[in-house]
Amino acid sequence: MSETSETSQSIIHQLPPEISNKIAAGEVIQRPASVVKELLDNAIDAGADQIKIVIQNAGRTLIQVIDNGCGMGEEDIRLCFEQHATSKINSVDDLFRVRTLGFRGEAMASIASVSQVTLKSKRPGDEMGYEYEIWGGEEKEFKPAAVDDGTSVAVRNIFYNVPARRQFLKTDATEFRHILKTIQQAALGHPDIGFIVIADTDEIYDLTAGQPIKERIAAMFGKGYKASLLEFEEQTSYVTVRGVLSDPKLTKKSRGEQFLFVNNRPFQHRYLTHVVLSIYDPWMGEKEYPFFAIFLDIDPKQVDVNVHPAKEEVKFEDERSVIKLVKSVVKKALNEHFMVPEVDRDEGKARRSDFDSGFSSDFNFKSGSGRSQSRQSTGGGPVRFPSRINYESTGRQKEGDQLARQLYQQESGSSGEKEKQPGKSGKPDRTEDGNFWQLHNSYILTQTRSGLCMIDQHAAHKRIIYEKALHATESALPSTQQLLFAQTVELSATDFSLLKELHGILQRMGFNIQLMSGNTAMINGVPADIDIGDEQSVLKSMLHQYRDLEGTFDLDERHKLAVAFASKTAINKGKHLTNEEMEGLIDQLFACQEPYKDPLNKATIVYIGLEDIESRFR
Repeated sequence: MSETSETSQSIIHQLPPEISNKIAAGEVIQRPASVVKELLDNAIDAGADQIKIVIQNAGRTLIQVIDNGCGMGEEDIRLCFEQHATSKINSVDDLFRVRTLGFRGEAMASIASVSQVTLKSKRPGDEMGYEYEIWGGEEKEFKPAAVDDGTSVAVRNIFYNVPARRQFLKTDATEFRHILKTIQQAALGHPDIGFIVIADTDEIYDLTAGQPIKERIAAMFGKGYKASLLEFEEQTSYVTVRGVLSDPKLTKKSRGEQFLFVNNRPFQHRYLTHVVLSIYDPWMGEKEYPFFAIFLDIDPKQVDVNVHPAKEEVKFEDERSVIKLVKSVVKKALNEHFMVPEVDRDEGKARRSDFDSGFSSDFNFKSGSGRSQSRQSTGGGPVRFPSRINYESTGRQKEGDQLARQLYQQESGSSGEKEKQPGKSGKPDRTEDGNFWQLHNSYILTQTRSGLCMIDQHAAHKRIIYEKALHATESALPSTQQLLFAQTVELSATDFSLLKELHGILQRMGFNIQLMSGNTAMINGVPADIDIGDEQSVLKSMLHQYRDLEGTFDLDERHKLAVAFASKTAINKGKHLTNEEMEGLIDQLFACQEPYKDPLNKATIVYIGLEDIESRFR
């Protein structure tokens, strides 16, 4: 009898709303930028033509979005925080013709379940508005209030009641970068709306409503963009493709300025992005990325926008045709406006009708597919060693010289014993012949008594610079060369935010940088031995490389910045070195604490024994 009663009891039960809302929030609200996106979607759908965004502590403390849209009445204010309550879907058919950015009714409930929300709203024509407070999904206060037309939503202390989620947030610079990306998408998709963005009392953007798209891009990413942009548009019966492309000379070393929209909704599509980037391939250096914003206007019935929890991806009914058309339109736009040469990948030849009217002659028209390799000249003066950062020789440096001599020079004593075993350092002993050889101006080769030693000159130099950069950040007086004329550099809001976070480490590394207003910095000094005139390029490349390392390698800020500096300033493959320079590079490599790996654990040295070589001739 007891067994029957036990088995008849149900083990399945419904979750309480406070738990189910937090689970749903895990899909919809992943970080502060997710909150910004949902609030911006609501403000745009409300018909606002002016939106103000206030951010504190990268969204951890406060995210506030204020709009002058249609507002809400007393009944709707409470109802908008209910799960799946929406004004935009009335039937199943509506799902197949969605034109609004929000439609599922999950956002406000999810946000309220993991934060402290204060909402103020008033409809035009109403005498009084209302103020509503809800913390962790629990109503705190609802009262009439004197507020302006529209809606203001203040989200405080995100994940305050889910501390485990809060611990997984990244650095302020990373979280703010994601917020800025979200705002940039909204501002590009809706140039008819004015946006004001304030972060920790600093005004980041003040974008006027109705700006031409080129002016809006220049206002967000820098004045230098405006002269390097072209607009294009191509209409078909199925889809209209329009947008803005950058001159291939306007590139960055990291991704982040490639935007795709369908019916003004931002979306991600890896293959489509790859297709557009591949059109730029013949004129881009390795890891160089242009700016583009491409808009697809298509019948909502031909695209499904409900295929991703955060609505970041879409599904086209005829995806192949969309991609093919985008590729054709982008290629045509570049050809017409910039006289881009057509590359015959079979014959490896570049053709163009008018070389003088197109790009300047310093562009490298490479044959073959894929991104071209480094364009650094193989000529020029001798490479300076040690590295781009100078510091006094230490005991470790002298020890490295001894290790290098064990590898590359004949030691005194019995040569017969040397021939039988490697040196005490574990490295093969070099013969009396002191020559080095370069293979394709990229690898240093030297004969040893028991085989062949090959060194990757770029990886080796990165290791040297990396360790010396770390040493500089620990030094009480970093080595800095003051510039005769200070260099002013204009950065994007994202880069400037990152620069502020890393400013202290950069100063210890030897940079003398003054932070100005309006996303501008002044470079007064740089680490010793950085080429004069290359200061801005080094700084920008370091910031881009630093961002690329985030989330990929488990390194702290100081180590990531040292890697970024080394990656930018190390000699590239393709640089010819003299015998003396090769020997100097090797001596310093063995002065490092870890000479066998570059900062990202790629090998710097490869040894091939005689036995391995002989086996290939059998």
